[in-house]
Amino acid sequence: MTEALDLDRRYTSKDFTALRAFVQRIPAATIARTYYDVDEDPHAATPTQMERYLRTMLDALVQLAIAHGSSVLAEHLQASIKRHGSARLTAVSLKMVAEAAQLAAASPSAEHGLGMWLRPKVAKYLRGEGIQTLGALVAFCNRRGPTWWRSVPRIGPGRAQILVQWLRRHADTLGVRVDADVDRAEPFQAPAAQRVALSAGQTRLAPLERMDLPHALSGAQGANRASTFCYVAAAHDLAAIRAYLNRYRDQPKTLRAYTKELERFVLWAIGVRGTAVSSLLVEDCEAYKDFLAAPSPSFVGPRAPRHSRRWYPFATATLSADSQRYAVRALRAAFSWLVDVRYLAGNPWKAVKDPSTVTREAQMQIHRALPATLWQTLRAALEVRCQASEGDGVNPAQWRAARAAMLLMGDSGLRREEAAQADRAQLRLSPHSTVERPVWALQVVGKRNKERTVPVSRATLEALRAHWQDRGRDFDLPIESAPLLAPLIIPNTPQAQRKHDGVHQAPYTADSLNRLVRWALRTVSPELEGVSAEDLVRLAGTSAHAFRHTFGTQATAKKMPLDVVQKVLGHASLQTTSIYVQAEQQRIMEEAARYYADDAADDAL
Repeated sequence: MTEALDLDRRYTSKDFTALRAFVQRIPAATIARTYYDVDEDPHAATPTQMERYLRTMLDALVQLAIAHGSSVLAEHLQASIKRHGSARLTAVSLKMVAEAAQLAAASPSAEHGLGMWLRPKVAKYLRGEGIQTLGALVAFCNRRGPTWWRSVPRIGPGRAQILVQWLRRHADTLGVRVDADVDRAEPFQAPAAQRVALSAGQTRLAPLERMDLPHALSGAQGANRASTFCYVAAAHDLAAIRAYLNRYRDQPKTLRAYTKELERFVLWAIGVRGTAVSSLLVEDCEAYKDFLAAPSPSFVGPRAPRHSRRWYPFATATLSADSQRYAVRALRAAFSWLVDVRYLAGNPWKAVKDPSTVTREAQMQIHRALPATLWQTLRAALEVRCQASEGDGVNPAQWRAARAAMLLMGDSGLRREEAAQADRAQLRLSPHSTVERPVWALQVVGKRNKERTVPVSRATLEALRAHWQDRGRDFDLPIESAPLLAPLIIPNTPQAQRKHDGVHQAPYTADSLNRLVRWALRTVSPELEGVSAEDLVRLAGTSAHAFRHTFGTQATAKKMPLDVVQKVLGHASLQTTSIYVQAEQQRIMEEAARYYADDAADDAL
């Protein structure tokens, strides 16, 4: 009986999962949509073809189980076939059949297409990165390292870990293996086999986690090592630097920035200066400051992944004065901490002056603030979009989310990170509000973890109410905690569904909020009427943060006291806030010049 079976078609784990759903009476159309890709699995093209395929598979497995399973299982299956014409299985009996029918189970191969083993959406996202086979997926993971998944949409760290673990389990049949560090989080130190040995006078390059220093340059006997009890368990310089960076493990942006500055300095100290970091003097630090102004060509190269041999510490041959100053200040702060924990005896960077820089208004990019007329035109266009009927690709709920975000930043001066993390429990009617002039107040935590209270306009409040209605929630009911802004389009994955369930909706990230705003501006800009080409160009370069600057310039233009604007924006210095006044003055002069030019043209006529 078994010899008559066609085993050229080897069934995969995806097939067994689909069959389990079929036995549990899940409709064939749902199974085809959930587990198969029509391009790679023609048998899933229609519900009829899908059902025929699963029934054929079930019959084949039953025959194999009868031939190779236990006598009890065989008798049970034969009795069921005699009574019903085909075997009637439950989830439990199907598992027994599958275990007895291992002859029909295929093994993953490096040449297999992704769709043969992975769900359609996962395979689609991976194919978007040019990955077609399981072997190509392993190569992609090894080439990109621990963060291989970052460039793949909808593949977060959780799903990436599941994929890597599955690849590891089938390494023998695949014939290729995933590298040891691929399924780990971004490490401070790579496995020994991946480290690069640095030495004095040689400009061998490697990022911080892959550096390996000779004992003489490790700092174990550094001239600047403190003689008193050290508060951190660091036997050498790299261990001490990693201990310092560990303080910022919950601040990814800061961690990346500080890691970059410290690894550049270590590479220079070892490769160029030939001195351990804990033996550097003031003269060495001054020399590095000069190096920052013109990095050696051997340190400069195109951007590449950190695990790549083509990685370089500098992407450009020149650093701006601001970048040089930032590097010096970051190193001074790191050395101060190393002194505070008694790893170093003193901080040589304290005797080094910051590189000279010119303070410019452009540092805050306030030139990107929207003029009052353009801001009002944009608001009116958003209202039209939000009131539109759903259909023809229009999603008014998504527009209402974008409107709420832009108003929250443009009318309250929030940073995009603050808007993304704003919580409903922190928004309430101000005790200083009056019946004639009701004002709502929102508490937010900004830079340097400082809490401040910002006013919320009536227009923003109504926009938030509409956005909450789209989320199926009542904005005016008492609530313990919920994000003011939350995504409406949720990926159909268990992890995403758990994260954004109806009770504990997760907020936007700062980056996703920025993408939402850019999408709205990019879409609505061509439809704005009476807008100059200059303003359209301005909108094309507008990001979420520009609305904070819009509030600053509009508030000062309408004579809001400067100290009030400072407190709303959360500026540490009134001098920073005064830049908005200068920006408004600049706008006044530009408008006056335009008026004079038009007046002169009229006189000429």
